[in-house]
Amino acid sequence: MSAHLRTALSLAAAGVPPLPLRAGKVPFGNCRTCANNACGGRPNMKSPGPCTCPGVCHAWAAATTDPNVINSPLWVAAWRQAAAVAYHPGGAGLTVVDLDSTEATAWARASLPATRIVRTTRGEHWLYQGVMQSANAVRPGVDVKSSMQYARWLGPGTGPMTALPDVVRALVVKEPAAVRPVPRAITVPALAGGGECRHRAPAYLDRGIAMAEQRITQASSAVHATVYRTFLAVLSTHGRCGCLTDTHISRLFTAAQAKGESLRHCTDAWTNARTTLGL
Repeated sequence: MSAHLRTALSLAAAGVPPLPLRAGKVPFGNCRTCANNACGGRPNMKSPGPCTCPGVCHAWAAATTDPNVINSPLWVAAWRQAAAVAYHPGGAGLTVVDLDSTEATAWARASLPATRIVRTTRGEHWLYQGVMQSANAVRPGVDVKSSMQYARWLGPGTGPMTALPDVVRALVVKEPAAVRPVPRAITVPALAGGGECRHRAPAYLDRGIAMAEQRITQASSAVHATVYRTFLAVLSTHGRCGCLTDTHISRLFTAAQAKGESLRHCTDAWTNARTTLGL
């Protein structure tokens, strides 16, 4: 058994979902089934689409605490090739403030509540108990890694862990545009023959949007996949007749962002859904 596999099993037993990394802290590439973004995820493979393949192919979403998966032949092979072990902080109920320089570390010591600290090669990871939206470059040399992100495992760290404070949550709220989507209006073909659109009845359309919002809000896992599938369902029903307005799209984006999706993820999922339907 490789050292990385032993570490992974130990983390999984403690409720921390691990995943293997290649050299350069890069996740393993996606499988043939998911190649060329076929599953609806983002091309860089750091965000998954609605994929059900068994391989280690989708970065943070591949992280698991299931020892049967971690010990499966596919994963054992990945651990043998891995250069490092990473984990999904959000899956463990954690948020990591990644401080990548001495200046960033000095800022954290002056500005953030003390908590558990893990030393890194260039700075420190500050671990807080709680989950939030991830974001890169919230300050010079500072990333926030929690939901839909992965962090390299460098040991348990030292010191007691503090509950996630509001000052850390506020780091990802730089301006209103970061939390309030401004979706582009969609242009879609009219109904063949110029017939009257049956979706013009406000109750029909509003009920469909409300059901889509509820589906996203109630997602307990695979949020990105749920958002993509929901966008796909809405567009397949309402996308070809011009019913959808900026207000409707904004409602869907807002529901997705409330579950931790970034505006970019929402835009990618919407674009992928439109491409799939030929809109």
